[in-house]
Amino acid sequence: MTLFEDLKWRGLIKDIAGEESELQRILDGNPFYFYWGTDPTASSLHIGHYPSLCLAKRLADAGHHPVLLCGGATGRIGDPRPTAEREIISEEKVRENISGIRSQIKRLVPTAELVDNHDWMKDYTFLNFLRDIGKYINVNYMLDKDIIRRRLETGITFAEFSYMLLQGYDFLHLYQEKNCIMQVAGSDQWGNITTGVDLIRKVLDKTAYAFTMPLILDQNGKKFGKSEGNALWLEKSLTSPYAIYQHFINSDDSKVLEYLKVFTFLSKEQIDDVFARQQAAPETRAAQKTLAWEVVKDLHGKDEADNAVNVSEKLFKGDFQGLSVSDIMTGLKGVPNFAYNDELPLVDVLVNNGMASSKREAREFIKNNAVSINGAVVNDESKIITKDMALEGKVLIFRRGKKKYFIGLV
Repeated sequence: MTLFEDLKWRGLIKDIAGEESELQRILDGNPFYFYWGTDPTASSLHIGHYPSLCLAKRLADAGHHPVLLCGGATGRIGDPRPTAEREIISEEKVRENISGIRSQIKRLVPTAELVDNHDWMKDYTFLNFLRDIGKYINVNYMLDKDIIRRRLETGITFAEFSYMLLQGYDFLHLYQEKNCIMQVAGSDQWGNITTGVDLIRKVLDKTAYAFTMPLILDQNGKKFGKSEGNALWLEKSLTSPYAIYQHFINSDDSKVLEYLKVFTFLSKEQIDDVFARQQAAPETRAAQKTLAWEVVKDLHGKDEADNAVNVSEKLFKGDFQGLSVSDIMTGLKGVPNFAYNDELPLVDVLVNNGMASSKREAREFIKNNAVSINGAVVNDESKIITKDMALEGKVLIFRRGKKKYFIGLV
């Protein structure tokens, strides 16, 4: 497939500035410069940014030139959110966040040219910006943008309202300085993108191109983002590779094909083969395993992906040898837990913490070798369970039967 055909098949083209045939001509034509941008609202990008980074890498792999912008200027303002104004972050924090994000982008899209809009905005006076840029954009045009209309009832500050002018100017500046003729982003940026396209047309009498990709949602219809409370950070020290693996291996069957197309660089033939195996034997979860491994491999390398598989398989078998408490807790996220600071017989521990409904039932579980602690079967009902048995001095992992886990927090 051509680049355009591949992007269409993956569902990565939603809104288009201009005609689809013209976008196809540009994408499948000679190399060009394009840009994608993000504001430094945190020291790390998260998995919600990853589809856009994958998109930038797809265009780069096809021979085009990525310019990835980290908004040192726009990040000091914050783009309008649907519900409330963003908290202003300090300039020191902005610089710190930019440093972290730039290192991630360079690692994930190594051919990218990295730019910061603070470089061209820091000396641009307010009066000159209004004269040069503000006069080209009608207020009615701005009010008609979806994100602005949604905020009018609750109120929007002038700083937020002006954000689209700043982002629009970024496109104009990059068009002039780097011949950057295209912008790509998530569909929530469409209003800001078209402002840039309009500025380029009005100021330069030139045609710019743009398209957005749909926002990627989980099975509950929520975005992958920190504002939704489900952030998976691309920085390994904030979110472990195993945690990312676990997230994707637990993808809902209804979403896994979409995620394979968006989050991996597997070809159509490879994805069709994986999905066919999944449909033939759903219990193998071949699609989820492939998805999770591919994402971790791209983000953190093959060794980390292989290690995530190893940890996952060990936890499934109840084998905790060689695993860190961090990996164990990630793998068992959501299982019942309780504080344990006692020295009690096993039978009492099971009853007191909801692992058995009665001492009789607890003894039956123990007698049938159905109770293990930290991966080892315990069949002595009078065995005293102490804090000293905790892994890394932190947790006791109880398993009842094959799948029922409980965590004692020391």
